[in-house]
Amino acid sequence: MKKYKFIKWFYVILLLIIPWRMTAQQEVIQQIFREALTDYTAYNHLQWLTEHTAGRICGTPEAAAAVEYTYQLMKQMDLDSVWLQPVQVRSWDRGEPETGRIISLNSGVIEVPVTALGWSIGTGNNGITAHVVEVRSKKELQRLNRDSVAGKLVFFNQPMDPAAISTFSAYGGAVWQRTNGPVLAAKLGAAGCLIRSLSIEIDDIPHTGITRYQEGVPKIPAVAVSTRASNMLSRMLKSEPGLRFYFRTTCKEGPEMNSYNVIGEIRGADHKNQFITIGGHLDAWDTGQGAQDDGGGCMQAIEVLRLFKKLGITPRHTIRAVMFMDEEVAQRGGQMYAKTADHKSEVHLAALESDRGVFRPMALAVSGNKKQMNNLKKWAPLFKPYQISLVHGGGGTDVGPLKKYYPDLLLMGLIPDDQRYFTLHHSAADRFETVNRREMQLGSAAIASLVYLFDQYGL
Repeated sequence: MKKYKFIKWFYVILLLIIPWRMTAQQEVIQQIFREALTDYTAYNHLQWLTEHTAGRICGTPEAAAAVEYTYQLMKQMDLDSVWLQPVQVRSWDRGEPETGRIISLNSGVIEVPVTALGWSIGTGNNGITAHVVEVRSKKELQRLNRDSVAGKLVFFNQPMDPAAISTFSAYGGAVWQRTNGPVLAAKLGAAGCLIRSLSIEIDDIPHTGITRYQEGVPKIPAVAVSTRASNMLSRMLKSEPGLRFYFRTTCKEGPEMNSYNVIGEIRGADHKNQFITIGGHLDAWDTGQGAQDDGGGCMQAIEVLRLFKKLGITPRHTIRAVMFMDEEVAQRGGQMYAKTADHKSEVHLAALESDRGVFRPMALAVSGNKKQMNNLKKWAPLFKPYQISLVHGGGGTDVGPLKKYYPDLLLMGLIPDDQRYFTLHHSAADRFETVNRREMQLGSAAIASLVYLFDQYGL
């Protein structure tokens, strides 16, 4: 027994006196995280972007200013190449501030917060006043007919599921109301459409977002109603089914406009014609500053290039940062990037878009095959000190089109904590003040580390 105790203590002492040596991978990743967490450059750039180009939905002067800012930003970084990729985009003007009112015989006139859905038509100067038909699910909608809806306002009031742990899953279950609700209501003869804001919280902030019309179906005006006002309207309809709702919007679609994706790259030392793309989308809804959706993601992509340059990491393949335009509306920026890459016969190996907010990173997602996912497990211990896991998944709206031309493309993604994201998403609450510098930079470092590993070692 004494012999075994001696051996045990011998190894303990040995571990104390012999320095533990990190692997090369560990050393580089530690350097990436240390640099990201001690340099405020990306955070300061995000502040300028959000405060000087707020409302940068595609086709606006603010979007043009954001293009110029990020172009000049990357030009100053001594990258191997920076350029603008032309993209034709649609334009839309929100017009005057929207007005919404519940008109009740029992309670009088009650002002409620509303915002026009993106690319909705306006009501005209006089607005619309009509009775309300509430719909709380697709099944309820299917039970309606033209006689019960014609000339009224359809009120889509299905909440995001508060019991869903993933708020993106809750959003996915409810977003049909905003994207398709006005068309579905118009087919039944509705005069207009009210949509419960797609927010996980109960508050007074209405959330906008794109709605899509259908050829051959009359266009009707549509607004989002804040979640608290939606709950109130629903309660009042139960006791007073004949109440009316009034709203006024002056939004209208404009002409197609010239815009750009902004692209910067560090060329690979061994495979300069093979590409790893990282990016975010530069456009953001006009009601807020677009800090979480998706100014922060853009700055994270640019930060990856800065980290490589600052730390002297020479990539084997060319690393591109792309500021995509038009993600919120028609995704023409991502489509143009993929089409151009194919036209130039470029070889694209992997792509990552940061577009889930810049909260604390929880995981890095990779959509690889079985062999790649097994190989990915070898990297898991490298991220464990940073409390980041590696999971199957990844991708993004703007990098997705690359798959059409590159079936073997590895899609990757950053998965932050999403519990607060849909409190801010597409609303006036999405401001720079919601961004925590440390959380944002942990995400930047996580992306840079994953890109470094894939670039140097492959999967």
